Amino acid sequence: MSTRAEQKLLTRRSLMDAALAQLSPDRGFGSLSLREVAREAGIAPTSFYRHFVDLDELGLVLVDEGGVALRQLMRQARKRIARDGSAISTSVETFMEYLGKNANLFRLMLRERTGGSKPFRTAIKAEIDHFVTELADDLRRFAEEQNKPLSDARMVAEAMVTLVFNQGADALDATPKEREELKVKLKTELRMILIGSQMMARHASIR
Repeated sequence: MSTRAEQKLLTRRSLMDAALAQLSPDRGFGSLSLREVAREAGIAPTSFYRHFVDLDELGLVLVDEGGVALRQLMRQARKRIARDGSAISTSVETFMEYLGKNANLFRLMLRERTGGSKPFRTAIKAEIDHFVTELADDLRRFAEEQNKPLSDARMVAEAMVTLVFNQGADALDATPKEREELKVKLKTELRMILIGSQMMARHASIR
């Protein structure tokens, strides 16, 4: 890769980091301006257009990055599960690690998931669907390995992801003590969903 191409990638990364750095519990992506993002990244506003068409395109790239990062982390969690067991506990711990390292990325996805921009909503829905699909596949595999059928692995995955996103919103700005309490609560609630589905499958098989 040429030095010029490397510099372009670095500047593009700087713009993405600058946008993320300005997000907070009180400030969403929609309130950012191109001028302030460019200033934070150390470039002229006109230079922004060499990297992104507009702020929305930058935001969509961030959404994609957030989804990819979460899926990669959960794939790593599968390896930890295979080694250590305890799928729910390991998955929750891994998700909380993701929040700790990517708080503003997750904040962006949470807010824009129900925001006014249709492209954002569509992109975030696609990322969540990818995550649900991978989780449903994992649940089916674990059910087969443990001989504990589920009534509907896809529905279980959707319920789990919805719950995790909701609890993740609470965990974002929680104190360390509050976050530990949320983890315990989340693990219990996820087990309830899983056991409930197993019981429904068992009941259906003997009817």
